[in-house]
Amino acid sequence: MRALRRPARPGPGSTARRGQRLLGAAAAVVAAAVALTGCAQSERDTATSDGSSGSGGGGGTFVFAASSDPVMLDPAFASDGETFRVARQMFEGLVGTQPGTADPAPLLAEKWTGSADGLTWTFDLKQGVKFSDGTDFNGEAVCANFDRWYNWTGVNQSGNISYYYGSIFKGFKASEDPTKQGGIYGGCTAPSASQAVVTLTQPFAGFVQALSLPAFSMQSPTAMEKYDADNTGGTEDDPRFSSYATEHPTGTGPFVFESWERGQEVRLKPNPTYWGEKPKVDEVIIRTIADGNARLQALQAGDIDGYDLVAPGDIEGLKSGGFQVLNRPAFNILYLGFNQANPALADVRVRQAISYAIDKDAVISQSLPEGSKPAIEFIPDTVAGYNPNVTTYPYDPAKAKQLLAEAGQSNLTLDFNYPTDVSRPYMPAPEATFTAIQSQLQAVGITVNPVANKWSPDYLDKIQGGSDHGIHLLGWTGDYNDPDNFLGVFFGQKSNEWGFDNPQLFQALTAARGLPTRDEQVPAYQAINEQIAQFVPGVPISSPVPSLAFSKAVQGYQPSPVQDEVWNTISIATS
Repeated sequence: MRALRRPARPGPGSTARRGQRLLGAAAAVVAAAVALTGCAQSERDTATSDGSSGSGGGGGTFVFAASSDPVMLDPAFASDGETFRVARQMFEGLVGTQPGTADPAPLLAEKWTGSADGLTWTFDLKQGVKFSDGTDFNGEAVCANFDRWYNWTGVNQSGNISYYYGSIFKGFKASEDPTKQGGIYGGCTAPSASQAVVTLTQPFAGFVQALSLPAFSMQSPTAMEKYDADNTGGTEDDPRFSSYATEHPTGTGPFVFESWERGQEVRLKPNPTYWGEKPKVDEVIIRTIADGNARLQALQAGDIDGYDLVAPGDIEGLKSGGFQVLNRPAFNILYLGFNQANPALADVRVRQAISYAIDKDAVISQSLPEGSKPAIEFIPDTVAGYNPNVTTYPYDPAKAKQLLAEAGQSNLTLDFNYPTDVSRPYMPAPEATFTAIQSQLQAVGITVNPVANKWSPDYLDKIQGGSDHGIHLLGWTGDYNDPDNFLGVFFGQKSNEWGFDNPQLFQALTAARGLPTRDEQVPAYQAINEQIAQFVPGVPISSPVPSLAFSKAVQGYQPSPVQDEVWNTISIATS
């Protein structure tokens, strides 16, 4: 998500389940992060919106500040982190993640098995689960969801609406665009209520990992039909705003939809029929507070219980003020990208020179959170296929100057694009990062022309929508634990961002994605990482450690590297 440490990988028969996470274990994570010195009454009114104590565990209201409004509440049509943050409370998929990691774990599917050729996946489903509208969750419901995605037509196939289905499954049943015809989905059958079998037309070793995305959550077939979920031609502003997606989202998760005041807040209440661990709070409010300083002040004033994307400069003040600061395990990458449509950047010697000119440790100390480490490639070290032995370009200003001279670019001038008015998990302080790198480039004789744009809507449009940009800051928060989710996103095909055509790299990435097993993928991606390192499309800077902040009354919050944070384990201390 451009916008979120590995233990032993669990086998298909693992019994870890999100709904059965123990509060004690999660609370221990919080306790380890900050020593709590007693309990405090929340400074907010903890009654529900109707003034009652609610139907949860008598734990009051948990108020969390988001940096933006969700787009809508049907996760199948979403690709943004704030929609997914809300969706994870109401919806569940066949596959979840091991707590505190990005590794897959059973959720609505208790186990799964794949055929040797990687084309058939059999899911044994958890029994006795119902959607919150009373519809049974079973094999037929699973197939209804898979077939729904495959059968989308028209505007529903556009990348800004069904991004994740299109990028993972590579096509639809019927499409006027030949590049979107068919894809890798081969069908779904339900041999019984407790089993679903999904077939693929091509192997994809990351298939199970990808199913942990909220976009592939199971949704009630009854509710989707009743509220016309696929009728996305509703409004002029955004076609995704169906009645289902804004008023009747229906899943199997621990919370259910209560209300949504656009641009202000989403309210959720406990799901009384939830199959797993019941919520301990009576209500959840996700409040939209776009400005990072305003989120800080709201926490300090007691108006909220917690928020994400804590600015690095605010961490020590929060800790000294008695607040909890929890670090989310890093599962992202910040990079300096090179646009090779610029003739100077098309010369690999110039790209190497810029790489040698950057002191990553200094960039980290000046602009990234404590605990962040320099990166040597475009995936975190927890992702399969990471290669610790790739070619590197250690800080060497003299070498940078030498390469620039050899390329005839000793007086090089470059546009340096960077965003303003934004904080991302991989880039919490972009202006500070720009300043640090700018001075290092100037030290080797590169004249930098600063080009600043507001993040939304200008910056991404400029970097990804055309060729009028130079070197630039950008990054990615991984969605699931598979190298294709990083390398394929960045370098899988020609793009405006990078401005190069490298058929050899594109073909290698396509071939690696289609290998049937992880064991076969690892050496393939290690070789690709070396290929990328020698090609030097940009400079991987770091995998920054994102931070969240909470009042000392919050207990049971366990940060996830992929933001798979489900709030049924949270409680609010009242004394």
